[in-house]
Amino acid sequence: MSSNYICPKCGNNKYETDEICATGSGFSKILDVQNKKFSTVTCSKCKYTEFYKSKTSELENIFDLFTS
Repeated sequence: MSSNYICPKCGNNKYETDEICATGSGFSKILDVQNKKFSTVTCSKCKYTEFYKSKTSELENIFDLFTS
């Protein structure tokens, strides 16, 4: 993939995107509910990665509660 993206570390313009989920704090941590979602952009050359916070739906959080 390539677009207007330019890696701030090495200047490369090729990247990969992905998504990760994480547990927050409080009850979500105790119950292991991954209610935090992040989109990632990773430089394909030096592997520098930027994280962007995404929204999660209530349905995703409920599903995670019962499947974790």
